[in-house]
Amino acid sequence: MESQHISAWINRGAADVYRYASDPANLPQWAAGLARSEVTRVGDTWVAQSPMGEITIEFTPANDLGVLDHVVNLPSGEPVFNPLRVVQAGDHWCEVVFTLRRRPDMTDDDYAADAAAVTADLATLKRVLER
Repeated sequence: MESQHISAWINRGAADVYRYASDPANLPQWAAGLARSEVTRVGDTWVAQSPMGEITIEFTPANDLGVLDHVVNLPSGEPVFNPLRVVQAGDHWCEVVFTLRRRPDMTDDDYAADAAAVTADLATLKRVLER
């Protein structure tokens, strides 16, 4: 198993960042690596068009701890667990931390591309929330 933590510091309170990032309807505005178009709810899951094709996403229930973990079910049916946290750091700052886990079948290039996509998505989240 291999993983890496990718983070972005955002000049907003953790509650604001959590509220925005936990709303699946906002995903296309900041998470292009996950959702490129409208995200629709089907039962307890969300359906999105991603760069990989149609995916479903299951989110951790709303909480006061900043936990935004989610399972992405790839078009192949493979579930991918994605730990994501919003961590308060003072009154007006927080850190958003995504743990990228390497799947067994990933090449070095695929893993690097995933890391680049997560980095870009977190940079977009920062830009959107610091406007």
